[in-house]
Amino acid sequence: QVQLVESGGGLMQAGGSLRLSCAASGRSRYTMGWFRQAPGKEREFVAFINWSGGSTSYADSVKGRFTISRDNANTVYLQMNSLKPEDTAIYYCAAAASRYGTNWNRESKYDYWGQGTQVTVSS
Repeated sequence: QVQLVESGGGLMQAGGSLRLSCAASGRSRYTMGWFRQAPGKEREFVAFINWSGGSTSYADSVKGRFTISRDNANTVYLQMNSLKPEDTAIYYCAAAASRYGTNWNRESKYDYWGQGTQVTVSS
C-alpha cells in the first residue's frame, strides 16, 4: 500500500504563490497527478507527471501558472503562481500503480490518493 502525504496548502492573496508537496512511500517511482475539488464541484484534474519526470500535462485553467515537478526520491511538487480565487479548493495528490498509458487526466488511472490539502485564495 502506497501512502501519500501532502503539505504546503494554506491561505494566500490573489496573485501570490504556494508550493504543494506530495511525498510517496516506497521505493518505486510512480506516475503522479494533482487533482482539486472546489466547494460544490466535482474533483478535477490539475496536472500530472510521469514516473521519470520526462512528461507532464496540465489542465487549461492552470497552464502557464502552475508547474509540476519531482525530485530524485518520491516527492512531487506543484508550484502555483499567479493564484486566483477560483483556485480555491482541496488539492489531492494521486499515484498510479502502472507507469504507462494515456489519459492521465482521469481519476480512474490512479490507485492511491492523499488526504488532501486546503488551498484558499482571497481576492
